[in-house]
Amino acid sequence: MAPYRLRNTKVENDLRSLEELTLKILLDSNFLLIPSQFNLDIFEELSNLLNQQFDPVLLSVTQQELLTMARKGAPKMRRQASLALRLAQKCRIVKTKHGKEEPHDDVLVRTAERWKCAVATNDRALRRKLRSKKIPVIFLRAKTRLALDGLL
Repeated sequence: MAPYRLRNTKVENDLRSLEELTLKILLDSNFLLIPSQFNLDIFEELSNLLNQQFDPVLLSVTQQELLTMARKGAPKMRRQASLALRLAQKCRIVKTKHGKEEPHDDVLVRTAERWKCAVATNDRALRRKLRSKKIPVIFLRAKTRLALDGLL
């Protein structure tokens, strides 16, 4: 086998292992509203909190929820949702299958369980549901910083 092929294979394997080491963080819609409500850079705060590379992931269900809020909410909510959609462009968007009657929160919990990853949210009921299943939660504390509940 040609030497250049060996090197390329090694580089591809190194990239795959690096991708596996990258921590996935599922973002909820209300977490993406934090910058417009509290003037806080969530991506910078996440990197400070985690001290490692992370991959912000937005589920297609969450994106649909933001689109609905941007179209049908009150004027202030529409502005906030539009900003959240612009921030969502920094995230990897993953299409998820869900039933018509399945709540958005249940899709987030199911995906977090399957991927064994943390969820970033400010929804108190969702935080309780996630912690009961021992899923780490990232949330806003004191309107000034992010905090982690659980082990990564």
